[in-house]
Amino acid sequence: MSLAQLTAFFGWCTVINFAVLCITSLILVLGRGPISAMHSRLMGVAETRLPHLYFQFIAFYKLTFLVFNLAPYIALRIIA
Repeated sequence: MSLAQLTAFFGWCTVINFAVLCITSLILVLGRGPISAMHSRLMGVAETRLPHLYFQFIAFYKLTFLVFNLAPYIALRIIA
């Protein structure tokens, strides 16, 4: 795999994962009531605990996005 292909791969991974992060955040912010009720019933978690779990999920997803997608893309762009 060439350097250009690897850079393109990480670039598209970054775009796709950023879109997923934005959409997930918007859904959780705008649809908090129905989403919380559904997740509470499906997972058996108290609805009062869900905002903390949502925040943990978004924080973990953002961290993994930065470390495994954005950082390698930036590093490849710098060396190319």
